Amino acid sequence: MEHGTYMTQDSMVKNAADPEQVKKAKEKEESKEDRRLNDIRAVLSHIRGRRFFWRYLGICGVYKTSVADEHIIFYNEGMRNIGLQLLADVNEACPEAYLQMLRENQEENNV
Repeated sequence: MEHGTYMTQDSMVKNAADPEQVKKAKEKEESKEDRRLNDIRAVLSHIRGRRFFWRYLGICGVYKTSVADEHIIFYNEGMRNIGLQLLADVNEACPEAYLQMLRENQEENNV
């Protein structure tokens, strides 16, 4: 390998000018995205997985404002950003699971 050249074993494209390599890399990346969404769906298919997501949405402060002292706001917004990403993942993978989590949480709190 030449000095200054960086290529990992996992590089999906060795020659970006080769349309076949680019096509295969895109297919491989799409399958990673499918795997990611299927993993989320698998977790959300169980009540324990939905409770896990719901708990962390709450911990991350998705449902509250970040109003506080300046430095605490930065921390709260960082936590909230993670929660919003979790929520986006849920809505992308299985939007109906969010409504199910909401119903299950309401039932649990009304008992």
